[in-house]
Amino acid sequence: MTSTGHARTAAVAIGAATLTVLGALLVGGSGEVSASPPPEPKVQDDFDSLGPEVRAAKLAGGRTAHYSDTGNEDGRPVLYIGGTGTSARASHMTDFFRTTREDLGLRLISVERNGFGDTEFDAGLDKSDYAEDALAVMDRLKVKDFTVVAISGGGPYAAELAARAPDRVSALHLAAALPPYGAEPAFCAMSDEALADAVRDQIKDPRKWWAFPDDSPVKSIPGFADTAYEEGARTYNQRGQQSDPAPQVHEQRLYCERPGPDLSGLDAPVYLYGGEKDTTVPPETLKAWQRELPEARKVRTYADSGHDVQYRHWDQILVDMAGHDDRTVVCKDGGKGKGGHTRVLVAQEADRLLDKGRATLGSCAWAEK
Repeated sequence: MTSTGHARTAAVAIGAATLTVLGALLVGGSGEVSASPPPEPKVQDDFDSLGPEVRAAKLAGGRTAHYSDTGNEDGRPVLYIGGTGTSARASHMTDFFRTTREDLGLRLISVERNGFGDTEFDAGLDKSDYAEDALAVMDRLKVKDFTVVAISGGGPYAAELAARAPDRVSALHLAAALPPYGAEPAFCAMSDEALADAVRDQIKDPRKWWAFPDDSPVKSIPGFADTAYEEGARTYNQRGQQSDPAPQVHEQRLYCERPGPDLSGLDAPVYLYGGEKDTTVPPETLKAWQRELPEARKVRTYADSGHDVQYRHWDQILVDMAGHDDRTVVCKDGGKGKGGHTRVLVAQEADRLLDKGRATLGSCAWAEK
């Protein structure tokens, strides 16, 4: 064969090979020839919340109130009064059920107390001053009637406010709330110096102040402990007060005042919540509230809770505050792997399922941990 023939044969062979490769690419794909471009990445139009924003309001009396306001402005307003040693941002500790709160249309407003967080300490103020400030903040926000929920050491302040403005309180929810009635707390026998010594190390280390037992349900909430520690650090250090125990001692002294305010003028429905394992505000303290509020609409006690009932059963408290107190939050058919699904059932139906062991109290978020 001539050189020309060899060249022609080689060209044919190369052409055939090229067609074979191209065919394979077109049929099998290489990611470069046939694949469509990746979809456009999505970036949100709005920021995600990092928790409630603390705002300052100069009041007519000259004091500056610090408060947070979270939720839809048109939602049902709720004054959230946290326990002792909490700031205006304490409601953030309940954000593990924020989606439920938003779905129920609840708006949480929290007013900071004397000497905590951003609020300057004034040893001359008492619970009545807090009630005055809280009402002034509500006026500023153009909120006339509102629900009150008080946790632990927020109880005496809730009582003061309810006695001062019973016509503005549409419902009162007291969760493991210390009553300003009945026997005084044991620390009332201590001197100010001894009380300061007792709390100093705890407020310097939020991990101690916010310590929960190892079996506490809050241990199953992602990020709860760290959120609590941040809250403790804010409460006692925000203004550079370096864990000064004076505001804490002052507040605990206010808890010793007897008698508590007269609540006979309060017509709003009252809800009491207690944990049977609570040693800080024991279950028998509910009786002190009941003596002052004999017409309490609901008294809910829970065997699975201690001084964490306000968190473990926050789902039920939310439902009650939204006006559905005839219903019970349950996890139907148990937890993980058993088709568990959270339901908010009419109380009789919920009781039937609970009695048969086909449901547990609260959201399935608890049952699955």
